[in-house]
Amino acid sequence: MATDMRRSLGVLDGVVIAASTTAATTSIGLGMGLLTGIVGLHLPIIMLLAFLPILGIAAAYSRLNRVEPNCGNSYVWVGRSVSPWLGFLSGWVNVVGTVVFLAYTTTVTGSALIQLAGQAGLHRLAGLTLNPDSTLQSTLLGMTVLVAATLAAVTGADVAARLQRYLLGFEYLVLLGFCGYGLFAGTQPFSLDWFNPFTIPSLAALAQGMVVAVFCYWGFDAAFSVSEEVRDPRDASRSGLITVFTMLGLFLLGAVAFQRVLSHGQLVDNGAQGLTYFGNQLAHQPLAALPLVALTFSAVASLQAGVIPTVRGLFAMGRDRTVGPVWTRIHPKYGTPAAGTLLLGAIAAVVAALSLVIPKVSELISASVSAIGIVVALSYGLTAVAAAVRFRGLLRGTLWEGVRAVVLPVLSALVLFALAGYMCWGYATSADHFALRADNGWFLLLMPVLMILSGLLVAGWAKWGRRSPYFTAGQATDAGAADLLSAEPTTVRTSATI
Repeated sequence: MATDMRRSLGVLDGVVIAASTTAATTSIGLGMGLLTGIVGLHLPIIMLLAFLPILGIAAAYSRLNRVEPNCGNSYVWVGRSVSPWLGFLSGWVNVVGTVVFLAYTTTVTGSALIQLAGQAGLHRLAGLTLNPDSTLQSTLLGMTVLVAATLAAVTGADVAARLQRYLLGFEYLVLLGFCGYGLFAGTQPFSLDWFNPFTIPSLAALAQGMVVAVFCYWGFDAAFSVSEEVRDPRDASRSGLITVFTMLGLFLLGAVAFQRVLSHGQLVDNGAQGLTYFGNQLAHQPLAALPLVALTFSAVASLQAGVIPTVRGLFAMGRDRTVGPVWTRIHPKYGTPAAGTLLLGAIAAVVAALSLVIPKVSELISASVSAIGIVVALSYGLTAVAAAVRFRGLLRGTLWEGVRAVVLPVLSALVLFALAGYMCWGYATSADHFALRADNGWFLLLMPVLMILSGLLVAGWAKWGRRSPYFTAGQATDAGAADLLSAEPTTVRTSATI
């Protein structure tokens, strides 16, 4: 079966896709209240601390992508340099994490639309009182947007990037305008203590806050998932690094602005509707509705952008027969894995429906972010280890190259592994029984555990059932090649016979 994907994207397209997947507006609008409830008024320093290991991970992605651009990225790199089992697990947890992300973003999108309807004066529809914190109402409305976003993703990453340029441009214009104004118009006194990590309430708060903040940066790697659709694979590396630094600037601006405008109690109490409240504090209607409109656009864009890299990862898995051939079917007109795109959208809709067991949107967000944050830390950490193993030959070169290529990725991985482990231990010891509630530690631990266990089961079937060559190719790596960094990007295999 031919599996050619078209090369039509540039650096800007990669940045747009990665930035839309990261969804800074959504992270700021929903995450500031969640983080404040964990670390108090220390939003700026927690976003800065989380950036440090993320920068090491981004550098590892960039280095690996320069020598082996592949839409499977961590799935391929970890599998070849460390272990096929860990490589598959790295790719799998990204897939299931994104499915959960798409499910809760579907609900967030519906909630934002209901909030917009409320600001327009529509509070009841067909005798039903509209409630933006109702997961049932929000999910049903959000599913219509998910369907539209999935259909749009079928037409190609280049089409999606063009659409998202306009959405992203509007979001950032509103975000920069309101947050910039909030820095000066806010009535809460500025404090250097906001940047002091030693006054964070506890080690547990620091760990949980870091995991949530790492989740906020998650999505920059979407730029590397379209490596086989860019005109020059090195553009994906540039796009990923540009996105990471852009997110840092936006998160720091948003964190300081929110704390200048809103008190600790206001941030915590408004939770998922924090951006709406923030806008109302700074402007009157209709201008006050602009942040909410930006949040809606961000959620819609992240739905579409979230589908694209995940399907490309499954496309790479399909080429290796670790998952079924449906993921490798390319649309003859659009040159995209269309069948996989539609199937992923359907799976996300089913998971969104299952999430209705959590009645409040704010609780759903908290539970989802914690679970995804843990598996993202695992995946990113494994990718950093793969980079360190693959480029370990550079330790024989200059000190600076050895530090950049090996030491920094290892330190970043250790930080992320420690955070994820501490979070899991905290959840395991925080409760003495299981309950389907977002504040139950065993329930919160169950979600990432199921994500990992399901990956091991699927990997076992791929190895012994499908007899995938991915598990028999060995672990050979050219890690000893000191000139690896100067090598031209390898020829990308864009066709296979299934």
